[in-house]
Amino acid sequence: MKSLLNAQHIQLTIKRLANQILENHIDPAQTVLIGIQPRGIFLSDRIAREISAEKGDAVFPYGKLDITFYRDDLRNELHVPNKTDILFSIEGKKVILIDDVLYTGRTIRAALDALMDFGRPQKVELMVLIDRRYSRELPIQPDYTGKSIDSIVTQKVKVLWKERDGNDEVVLMD
Repeated sequence: MKSLLNAQHIQLTIKRLANQILENHIDPAQTVLIGIQPRGIFLSDRIAREISAEKGDAVFPYGKLDITFYRDDLRNELHVPNKTDILFSIEGKKVILIDDVLYTGRTIRAALDALMDFGRPQKVELMVLIDRRYSRELPIQPDYTGKSIDSIVTQKVKVLWKERDGNDEVVLMD
């Protein structure tokens, strides 16, 4: 097991990503943040908090998207969906989808399908904490990346969050 990011690195990365959003999205009325359930919401919660700390409350509308029934890799199992919490319109807005790890791109494809049920955004951007660059099965690339890594198929990236796991760390497991 190899540590890719420790708690301090994660905090600095979240601050940088939040500032990139603020730099690229001047008009908060036109941009929304949406975390992908279940694991992307830990990052999206922190991004939303960091932006609020920087600019004040309610800068960007923030929601959470469940993609359980849009996935193409989990068809023959019983699934317990997470909660979708999008209490605003995305019609004509710039949407920033947020997830923890970008691997094959299939989760993001499912999120795009689910998102379209809520309207037609003007633009969709993708933010991830970890980009596993050479593992893509679909032509999906992040607009905002915490860290890009090169890994092989047998390796697994695990993102630990203080809220769920007791500490913040990103590890690469063989």
